[in-house]
Order: sequence, then C-alpha cells, then structure tokens
Amino acid sequence: MSYHSFEDLEVWKRGCQLSVDVYELFRGSKEFAFRDQMIRSSLSIPSNIAEGAERGSNADFIRFLHYSKGSSAELRTQAHIAERLRLISDEAAQSVVRESRELSSRLHSLIGRLGSSA
Repeated sequence: MSYHSFEDLEVWKRGCQLSVDVYELFRGSKEFAFRDQMIRSSLSIPSNIAEGAERGSNADFIRFLHYSKGSSAELRTQAHIAERLRLISDEAAQSVVRESRELSSRLHSLIGRLGSSA
C-alpha cells in the first residue's frame, strides 16, 4: 500500500470530519462530561491514524489503527447512550453510528492491506 502522508488517507479525512461533526453536535451542550468524552473519542480516531503512520513501521501503524478502531467503537457506544438520554436526536445518533461503523470497516481493510504487505 502506498501513500505519501497520512493526510492523503481517506479514512483519516473522514475521521477528521466525524470529529468536527461530533464537536458541532455538542457545541451548546451543558452535559460537559459526556460531551467531552464523545469529543475525545472522536478526536482519537484520526489522531491515532496520524500517530501510527508517523511511527515508521507497519507493525506500529497497525497497532495504532487498532486503537483508532477501538475509539470508533467507543464513540458508537456513546452515541447510542446519548440518544437514549435524549442528549442528541435519533437522527444525529444514527449518523454518528453509521459513519463510525464505516470508518471501522475501512480501518479493518487498511489493517489487512498493511498486514499483507509486511
């Protein structure tokens, strides 16, 4: 697999956009602890992609992609809970869940491609 920089990776770009979307979703929220945790989870997705890519080895990159995948699952869980608590709308929660599932699937594929090229 070839790429010039992590900024070229579609999964990183989409992870950044999801983080922006989550931040916007909670912009006016007074639920500080919950809001901050969801923002941290969403920020962790593209941040771990970037950190892993800069580590210099496929093994390190794969490890950080797994962390990113875990953050995606964490965010999905938090979106489900936020919906049940009526902190966000059903539509907003489903949007976050849908995109985080898609990112998780793309991360899984990237992990597979990197693993086969090692």
